[in-house]
Amino acid sequence: MAVFWKAMAGGLLLTLSLTLLGWGAVGQGNGRDKKKVSGGSTVYLGQDRDIWRPLIHTTVNLSEISSIKSSFQFRTFDPEGAIFYGDTKHGKDWFILSLKDGIPLMQISKGDIHISVAGGAKLDDGKWHTLEVSNQGEFVALEVDGSNGLVVGMQSKETNEILSGELRLALGGILIDKDMMIVQFEPQLDACVREGNWLNLSVPWDTEKEELWPCYENVQPGSYFPGTGFAIFNTSVFPMEADRGVEVEFWGGFSKMDGTILSIRAPGQELMFALVANNNTKEVTLTYGKETISMKDTFRRLLITFQTDSLLLLLEEDELRSTRSSFPVNHPGDYLTTWRDGRLAVGGLLGEGDDNVGSRFLTGCLKKVQIQGRDLDLDLAVKHTSISSHSCPA
Repeated sequence: MAVFWKAMAGGLLLTLSLTLLGWGAVGQGNGRDKKKVSGGSTVYLGQDRDIWRPLIHTTVNLSEISSIKSSFQFRTFDPEGAIFYGDTKHGKDWFILSLKDGIPLMQISKGDIHISVAGGAKLDDGKWHTLEVSNQGEFVALEVDGSNGLVVGMQSKETNEILSGELRLALGGILIDKDMMIVQFEPQLDACVREGNWLNLSVPWDTEKEELWPCYENVQPGSYFPGTGFAIFNTSVFPMEADRGVEVEFWGGFSKMDGTILSIRAPGQELMFALVANNNTKEVTLTYGKETISMKDTFRRLLITFQTDSLLLLLEEDELRSTRSSFPVNHPGDYLTTWRDGRLAVGGLLGEGDDNVGSRFLTGCLKKVQIQGRDLDLDLAVKHTSISSHSCPA
C-alpha cells in the first residue's frame, strides 16, 4: 500500500534521504572516548542502553552529500521500535523511521508541517528485507524488496531555503524529546541491519558502547536469555480476578533451559514464587512459599494457575500428551496483596531489596510467555537487561 502526499522539492526531501548513512560492528577507542564505528557491517539494534538513546550516531556537513539514495537490509520479529532518525537545525526539522504493529511508520516535521504516514507490508516476519529510501523528483519513496512501500511529499507556505550546516543521524533511537513525535511508540527494537549502502559516504559513526553486540546468523520467534539478565514487571499492571486466580503460561524447550524462569516477590516479604530449570538434573522446580514441586523437563508448555487455596499445573509434552495436577498450598502471606503490590521477574531470581538486583539468571529461549491469557512483551518491562526480547538463535 502506498500513501501519497502532495510534494515539494527541496530541503526536507534531501534530508529524508540523508538519514540513511552507514554503520558497523567494529568499534575503536578506549577510556571514556566515543568509539568509532565503521560502515557497512551488521549491527544489532537491541543492545542494552537507555531506551530512547541511539545506539550509534554521527554528524555530517550537508555540503559533503552527493547522493540521495540509500539502501540496507533489515530483519526483526519485533513489531515496534525505532530504526533511524535524522535532523537539521539541531532538531528543529526532523525525520523518524520506525515500526509500529510491524508496519513501517515515517514521521516528518519541517517548519509548519508535521506528517505521519504508515503503510506497506509487515516487516516483523524474521526475514531479511531490503529497504531503500530515495528522492524521486518531488517525492521521497520508501521501497521494500523492490516494491513501493510509502511515498511521501509535503507542501509548505514557507519559502524554500538552501540547506546548510550539519545533519545529525542516529540508529535505534531519537535525538529529540519523544513528546514531539506525532505518533508515540515504544523505541526498543530487537532487530538487525546489514549491507548498508549509504549515500557514497564512508563517514564513521560514534557509539558510547565498548563493544557492539553481534547478530545471530539465524533466528526464531521467542525471547532469548543469555544468562546475564532478566525482565522485571510490576504485578499491578496485570489484570486480577480473585475468583479466577492468576494464570501464567510458558512455551519453550525446557530441557535446554538452565536458571530461573520466573520469580515473584512483594516488598518486605519472602519470595512468593520461583520456577527454576536445572539442566544438570533435567528437572524444573517450582517453589511456592514452603512448598516445592519437581518436574521432569520433557514438557513444551507449562500453565500455572494461582488460586486462593491451591496451585494448578498443566504440563503439555505434545498435542496428545498432557498432565493436570492440583496442589493445596499454604500461602506465605496474602497472595492477592503480593500480586497487586509485588514485582514479577522473567529470567532471574528477584533479590530482597528494591534495587532490582537479580541472580541465577536464565539461559535459554522462551518461545512465548502469557499472563492472564495475554502475550507478555518484554519490551514493556520496568527494566530488562541482556535479553533479545523477540528473537532466539535458531
